[in-house]
Order: sequence, then structure tokens, then C-alpha cells
Amino acid sequence: MRSNTRPLLTYTVLVIIVMISLGILLAQLTRSYFITIFEERISVESEYFVNYVKGYLEDEDISTDTLHRFSDQLNTSILYVTADEELVLDTVSANKEITSEDKSVILASINNTDEEQKGRLLEDVFYYTTSLTVDNTAGTLVLISPVTSLSTITKNIWLIIGLTLLLGLTAIFFIGFNIFSKYVRPIRSAADVANELAKGNYKARTYEGQFGEAGQLSQSINILARNLQQMTSSKGMQENQLEAVINNMGSGLVLIDEKGYILLVNRAFLKNFGGEKKSYVGYLYHDAIPYTAIHETVQNVYMFEETVRENFLLPIHIDHKHLEVTGAPIFSEKNAWKGVVLVFHDITDMKKLEQMRKDFVANVSHELKTPITSIRGFSETLLDGAMKDEAMLERFLQIILKESGRLQSLIQDLLELSKVEREDFHLTLEQIKFHKFLLDLVPLIEQQADKKKINIRTEIDGEAIVEGDSSRLKQVFINLLSNAVNYTGEGGEVKLAFEEHEDEVFVRVTDNGVGIPEEEISRIFERFYRVDKARSRNSGGTGLGLAIVKHIVEAHHGTVQVESKIDQGTTFTVILPKEFTNN
Repeated sequence: MRSNTRPLLTYTVLVIIVMISLGILLAQLTRSYFITIFEERISVESEYFVNYVKGYLEDEDISTDTLHRFSDQLNTSILYVTADEELVLDTVSANKEITSEDKSVILASINNTDEEQKGRLLEDVFYYTTSLTVDNTAGTLVLISPVTSLSTITKNIWLIIGLTLLLGLTAIFFIGFNIFSKYVRPIRSAADVANELAKGNYKARTYEGQFGEAGQLSQSINILARNLQQMTSSKGMQENQLEAVINNMGSGLVLIDEKGYILLVNRAFLKNFGGEKKSYVGYLYHDAIPYTAIHETVQNVYMFEETVRENFLLPIHIDHKHLEVTGAPIFSEKNAWKGVVLVFHDITDMKKLEQMRKDFVANVSHELKTPITSIRGFSETLLDGAMKDEAMLERFLQIILKESGRLQSLIQDLLELSKVEREDFHLTLEQIKFHKFLLDLVPLIEQQADKKKINIRTEIDGEAIVEGDSSRLKQVFINLLSNAVNYTGEGGEVKLAFEEHEDEVFVRVTDNGVGIPEEEISRIFERFYRVDKARSRNSGGTGLGLAIVKHIVEAHHGTVQVESKIDQGTTFTVILPKEFTNN
């Protein structure tokens, strides 16, 4: 507010100073003009007064009353003072407009000056002195005239100046307010908005109600502010979108400038290589990333200025990740070199899938080759004449039957595994009384257990109802119980336990057999993986059973856990939800 009124106050003070100076100048000019007029008039009248005073003092026919009447007619009083400072003639007392103090001051000034015939102004009294010699006696004649009109004129001058000043100030106020409202305020508002825009506040706006150039300025400032806000908003959205895309892309990204300094790393890169963003950004790539394969990729891009692809292993604790790094040069619109962009693709799953495919083909080929080779070998032996020996014929036919059964089991398990691994694998859901379901499984496995004198013990409590596919779950637990019997020595024990919890059930199959080495546990659910390959094959296993178990349990949204110790036994725990949900 103070800055807003400063120009108006400045103009007001300037006008007041000018008007006061003009009043003082006019007053002085009026005073000087008045004195000059009075002096000219009295200098002319002084000749008449000299003759009258001379006639009066030389005892001519001029009486005192005549002299007083003459003085009253001209409104001019007379003092005559001799050289000896003797007051001889005085008509001042008859004039009420001239006070005794004025008279004393005039007499004192006469005695203290040597000048003659000079008019002077004393407040509201003008007096004029002239020399007069009577009877060889020198003296001074003083003519005194009231000048109240001078004070009146001076007051009128100041009154006119005061009224003019008041009108002028009023006019200045209205004109200044109008100018301020139409021009100064909009310009200041525009300046304030411009300052806010310079600070980055693009939401600032100014009032657009003015007309003329100020209104155009306000409109232009607001248009500029809106454009800047839209540009900033658009740029911010683009930056946020770009940042979101870069940080949420599955591949790692590194941006390197033309001098080799890292400008940008994304979240996927940090997840793969570890560390924080500040450990990479601003550092040379060969100092921040300690991998020779990446250094070579960047150097090849710098050298050949073309896209380069390399594969390398990234060690993570005791494991490794397979990464494919793609380096590409960055050029500006004018084909100037700007840097290198590196994209890291995690191809570990692809490598594992490729290896699994190779292993699967190798394992299937091996598993099929063994029984087929046996069948063919014994068939050729029989055809070569061995069939004539009945004992040998029966023995060879038993082997062929066994190998063909093994081949049939392998093909059946392959088809089953293929079925459960399909995305459109469908479960036939029903409400299963789980305690009865488990108890019905025991007789199916007892015959196999009795051959090895293995005791089947059950701990099944509760009346839980589980929603699931009974035929598939039966396949799971038959497989686990068969494995437990197969890998438990004669006279051992297999336990089937059941626990009911609030939202899920736990089924444990425990044996006291040979156990599984700790380093092998994570791989037992792989296809064709066997801990003891010779024993597993002799037991009639195909190496696909646990893979099928895992897929069926996961299809029920459950999990399988394994605990095992060498020569002490193994426990498989199957956890199933009571209610099946499609999530």
C-alpha cells in the first residue's frame, strides 16, 4: 500500500511546494508593487504637505484645524521632527489606524537613518520621510498613511492560492487515482505476476478488466502465464510418464553421456546390480560398474557407433544371472555424438527354460531308449533261437513285459504332466470329507507296504471339509505314500498325519527311510530328477511323480514343503485351503 501511494504523495507535495512558492512570490511582488505606488503617490503629495507645514510653521494663515482636516482628507498623518530630535508637529494622534507603537518605531527609525525621501512599510503603515527647512532650521517631515488594503490584498492572495491549491490537489487526486487505477496498478500487477513467473509460479494471474495498453499488457501476461503453465504441466506429465516407464520397465537401463559419465539408471538395473542410485549417477561407467563385459560393450559402441549385443553372467551370492546387454549410440538431430544407452535384459528364465528343454529331451530320450533297447534286444535274442528254450523264453518275455509296462508308465506320466501343466487345466471341484478321504487311501498302499513289512500308521483327527478335485488329490497322496514305502527299508514305518486349522488343512507323509541330501531338496520337483537314479529306476519310478504332485497342489492354491535328514527319513507336508478361490 505504501508503494502504491508513493507517486501520488510525491505529486501532492510537489504541487504544494509550487503553490506556496507562488504565493510567497506573489505576496512579495504585490508588496513591492504596493510600496512603489504608495511611494510615488506620497512623493507627489509630499509637496502639498511641505507647503502646508511650512505655512503652518511660519505663522501663515494655515491653522491647526486646517492642517488636521487636510491630513484627514488625504488619510495621511504628519510628523515634523527637527534636527535636534524635537517633535514640533504631530497629527498622528487623530488617526486611530496608526498606533502609538507605530509612531515610536517610526521616530526611532528616523533618528537612526541618514537616508532622505524614502518610503518604508511597517506592517499596516507606510511612512515617507523628506527634509524640510523652516526659518533656517533643518528638520524631517514624516508622512504616515495606513495601508490596511495591503493586508487585505495579501490575505486575498493567500486565500486564492489556498483555494487553487485545494482545487489543484483535488484534481490531482482524481486524475492521479484515475491514472493509477488505469495504468499504474495494472502495470504493477503485471510486474508482480512477471516476478512470480520468473520464480516458477506459473499459476499467478493479473486482473484483465482494464482497457487500452494496460489491458493489453495484462492480457498478454496472463496468456504467457497460461502457456507457461500448460508447457510446464505437459513437461511435468511427460517427465513423470517417462520416469514411470523407465522405472517400471522390466529391463535395466543405463544412460551414459559422451564423456563416459552415467546420467541415469532405472529401478530394474538397481535390482539386478544392487546399490543405490547415488552410487552410479555422476560417476564414470568403468568405475561404477565393475564388469568387463559391460566395459567392452560400451567401448565397442564408442568405436563402431552401432548397436552391440553381448551376453554375460552376473554373480549373485552363490547363484548367477544370465544378462543380455544391448548398447546403442545416441545422436542429436544434427548427428552429433551424445552418448550411449545400455539396456539389460534378464534372460535367466529363458536360459533355464532352454536348459530344461534340453534336459527334458535328453531325459525322455534316455528313459525311452532304455526299455525300448531292452525290448528290442530280448526280442532279437528270441528270434535268433532262444524261444526254443522254454525257460529262457518265459524269462525273456517277463523282462519284455516289465519293460513295456515301464514304458507305458513313462508315457502315461508324460501325458499326465503335460495335462496338468496346461493353462486350461481344469479341476472338478467337490466338497471332500477329508478324514474319510485319507483313510480310504491307506488300503491302497498297504499291499505294497506289506511286501516290505512296513507299518502304515495314521493320525487323522477332525471332520474337515475341503473343496477340491478328489481324483487329483488322490493321485497326489498315493504318489507321496508310494514314494515313502519305496524309499523306506524293510521293517520301517510310514505315517500319514492330518491337522485341521482355521482356513486350511495340513497333511504330512513321514517315513524313516534313506532321506534326501539337503542340497538336493530344491530339485526333487524337477522332471526326471532322481536323488538315487539306480534305486529309483529299479523301484519303477519315472522321475515325474513329484513334478505332477507339485502342479496339482499348486492348482488347488496349496503348497508342498519338504523336511529331510540323511538316514533318518523325510516328511512331505501338503497345505491346502479349505475353500477354493479363483485368484
